[in-house]
Order: sequence, then C-alpha cells, then structure tokens
Amino acid sequence: MELSTMFFLCASLLFIVLFFRTLIKPYYVSKRRDLPLPPGSMGWPYIGETFQMYSQDPNVFFASKIKRFGSMFKSHILGCPCVMISSPEAAKFVLNKAQLFKPTFPASKERMLGKQAIFFHQGEYHANLRRLVLRTFMPEAIKNIVPDIESIAQDCLKSWEGRLITTFLEMKTFTFNVALLSIFGKEEILYRDALKRCYYTLEQGYNSMPINVPGTLFHKAMKARKELAQIVAQIIWSRRQRKMIDYKDLLGSFMDEKSGLTDDQIADNVIGVIFAARDTTASVLTWIVKYLGENPSVLEAVNEEQECILKSKEERGEDKGLNWEDAKKMPITSRVIQETLRVASILSFTFREAVEDVEYQGQ
Repeated sequence: MELSTMFFLCASLLFIVLFFRTLIKPYYVSKRRDLPLPPGSMGWPYIGETFQMYSQDPNVFFASKIKRFGSMFKSHILGCPCVMISSPEAAKFVLNKAQLFKPTFPASKERMLGKQAIFFHQGEYHANLRRLVLRTFMPEAIKNIVPDIESIAQDCLKSWEGRLITTFLEMKTFTFNVALLSIFGKEEILYRDALKRCYYTLEQGYNSMPINVPGTLFHKAMKARKELAQIVAQIIWSRRQRKMIDYKDLLGSFMDEKSGLTDDQIADNVIGVIFAARDTTASVLTWIVKYLGENPSVLEAVNEEQECILKSKEERGEDKGLNWEDAKKMPITSRVIQETLRVASILSFTFREAVEDVEYQGQ
C-alpha cells in the first residue's frame, strides 16, 4: 500500500508495528542482549494476541495496551512477534531511519494479496510499478473519467435516500466502484458483481489467523483471492483477443509490453491496488464529511463554490455534468481536502521491519 499509505504516515496517532529479527529469527545473534524488550504480553503460542485485537475495534486494543504499558509495548499479532509504538516522536524516529527500517507485511498478507504486489518490494521493480500506477492517475488519464466518477457518486447518494447510513462503509462502497473504474475502465461493469463478491470475502479474511483449513475465514479468503486472479486473467485474455492496446486505465498500463510484467505480476498488483486505494480513500472522505459537519461556515463556503460552478455552466448553456475543467475551479474544496489529509489519522497502523537491532529510549 505504499503509494497511498506513505502519504498519510505523518498522522500523529499512527501506530507502527516493528518486526525485529531478534524476535522473528530465533537464531539471530544479538549484539545487545543486555537491553530489555519493552513491556507487554506475547499472548498464547503462535496465536499471540490476534484474537484480542480483531475480536473488537483494534483501536480499543491499542488504547488498553497504551494505558497499561505506555506508548511502546511488545505483542504477537498474526503469527508475528512485534513491538508497537504510538507516539509521534517514535513514529518520526522510525520513518526518518530508512536505513534501519524497511516496509514489510506479515507473510499471511503477502500470500493473500500476492507476493508480486508493489508494496512488498523495493528497488527497480517497485520504481517501475510506481511509474505505471502514477501514469494512470495523471490528469491526462483522469479527466476522461470524471463524468463516470460523478455518475457513481450520484448513484451512491440516491441509494442513501430515506435510510440511516454508516458513512465509512458507504464511502468504502463508493471508492471501491471508483477503483474498479480506474483499473478496468468502463468494461468493469461486466465484472463488477463477481469482483465485489470475491473482494468482500477476501477482505473478511484479511486480518484473520493464517490457518488455511476449510471453514476458516483465511481459507475462504484464499479461495476468493484465487477466483479474483482468474477474473483478472479472463479480462486480460479478452483484451488481447480484441487486440486493442490504447487503454487508459491501470490494467492497460500494466499490460503495455514496455511494462515488462507477467500476467501473475499484473494480477497481484491489480488486487493490491484495490486494497491500497479503498480503505485509505474512504477514510479521507469520511473525515471530510465529519469536519464539514463540525464547521458550518466552511461547509457553506464549499456549497457556494459548487453552486457557483453549476450556475456558470447553466448561464453558458453547458451540460450540468462535472468535467475536468470544473474540478480545476474548486480552490476551497481543494483546500478542505488538503487540510483533512494534514490533520486526520487515516491509518490505524502500518508495518516496518528492523534490519538490525535498534535501541530506542534504552530498549
């Protein structure tokens, strides 16, 4: 999730999970065995504290641990011994020491999303994928789908009429549909239901214990992941049969011969990008709704800006639909988005692995 998550890591309530070699690799020889590990509990063997964390809101788990052990504590999550830190100072220390900490994820998440996904790699391969992804979201590519995104938004708003909604869940649905459009283009409508069904099953097992036996959430998620890969393979095959190469979506970018990606790499990264974009974007949108609700004067200014654009289009006899030029005339709306990105906590936690023993505050 690097493309999305690295943008939000400055959030002050960020939790960073550090996987230390001294914990993961029992035969690693430490040069600092006299330094103690932080306080905390490792839970049950193998299971650790995974059930305690995911049987409730993870933030409740973190809050109770911080209250008991302080802002740095040890734990055992998803089969991985780890140290968790929560203070802005500690987060800054980790994020500014790239030579000591590398991005990582639990092995079960790599299996589920695909080991060739962008956020499991660094170096030339990562740089190439980053270039391909960014190319898809440049203005030249986005401006052609603005009306389609507006249509998705209008459909969502209509579906909310007359009922009580959970904002974050509805925003996840909206961002998922936009992600499919950005990845597969307009032909995503042909596969939307199947993609949603598989993705939601995969999501349910994403934070489950990695026990791959029939009946478990992890097993169901792995089956859904396999089906997702098959759907992506079918779309790739269909495009090649039509021999059309001028696709402006992400899949088209990945399929370009110059990208040098295999079909398996394409599938891993398509699935990975959906995960990277969905929750973080939905979280931003939810925070925007919250902050606008708490600041009526700002909400009024945003409304006036939007109404002014609509009125101007009507006076010129233009179609009322949103286009790229309209999006460039929204300075207040843009500042609201930027300020939300600055102050909101978009992520609950992210992962880093220490490449060597690290001392922080005597531990």
